[in-house]
Amino acid sequence: MKITDVKVHVMHAIRRNWVFVKILTDEGIYGWGEGTLERQENAVKESVFHLAHMVVDEDPTRIQYLWQKMYRHGFWRGGVVIGSALSAIDQALWDITGKVYGQPVYKLLGGTLRNRVKAYSHANDISTAHNLIEQGYSALKTSGWITTKPDFLDEEVPSALAEKISTMRNELGPNVQIMIDNHGRSRPSLAIKQISAVAQYNPTFFEEPTPPDSLDTLAVVRNAKPSIDLATGERLFFRWGYKDLLGRNLVDIIQPDVCHCGGISEIMKISSMAEVESVLVAPHNPNGPVACAASVHVSAAMPNFMILETARDMPWHDSVQIKPLTITNGFFDIPTEPGLGIDLDESVIASRPYQHIEPNYSSWDSDDGTPKDV
Repeated sequence: MKITDVKVHVMHAIRRNWVFVKILTDEGIYGWGEGTLERQENAVKESVFHLAHMVVDEDPTRIQYLWQKMYRHGFWRGGVVIGSALSAIDQALWDITGKVYGQPVYKLLGGTLRNRVKAYSHANDISTAHNLIEQGYSALKTSGWITTKPDFLDEEVPSALAEKISTMRNELGPNVQIMIDNHGRSRPSLAIKQISAVAQYNPTFFEEPTPPDSLDTLAVVRNAKPSIDLATGERLFFRWGYKDLLGRNLVDIIQPDVCHCGGISEIMKISSMAEVESVLVAPHNPNGPVACAASVHVSAAMPNFMILETARDMPWHDSVQIKPLTITNGFFDIPTEPGLGIDLDESVIASRPYQHIEPNYSSWDSDDGTPKDV
């Protein structure tokens, strides 16, 4: 069997443009992957075409060989654009290989460690939170910053967060897991104040306390000995991006994204690195259906898996799938079909061509106009 072509489809999904990669073979077996990256869809698309010439005419089941070839033979390594393109191709190779051997991808990874995959979704207000609970979820994530007004003082942030988390805890009860995503917006001293303000409400973790550019700022928060688990990793890529984070014991939970970190092949290696340090993995996954399926497979096979993110507020997530993934009482059902266990309807993709959209989070500027982290 040989790869004959690598195609890229970009689909407008309201809040994002999904980037799907389809790899074709000379035996008619094909595989899907995803490299969705907000506002950088066209850059990822071109990067896929650049990598494609390294895999065409090759055996798609030689996944590790092709991964190393794509990673090393391009000279320029790393980064989110190349990482997303490589991740999409890697997922598609696993999809094909599973179909070749008639097994789900998680079987090729060593089999399942659990019979279902716990998921959480997003709620920035109590009404949305109640809606998730009614759907069967027992875990949700909310923003650590004020998102209801464009201008505010840093001093307002801890008390506003405490008010929101207090309301959620009081209304949802003690058994619902509440996670807080800070989006790397805070300097260390402010992050420490935020964590102190909500500790009494028992959040499950505090995500990206500080910007991902410097581990030293994260170390300041860690050294303050917070009583809440710290999480980060959605903006780190490949094993090498996690080496120092894990080696310095800076977080309790990492959040690699199968859409960006190097694909299925790489996220399993990253999880093994984390397992050695007794760190859990909660994969970042606000993406489309192919990346979601890949995330379910790795989550099922990962010893130190904690919980899987899913963005259920995006239209078209199910309708573009010929047979959608299913969630029962807040848990993904594990697919049983060969490969990733999903297929996409290309007529639906074609009906939703790429559109430029601004990100679904607004830019944060100080009152003097200085750009801040989003």
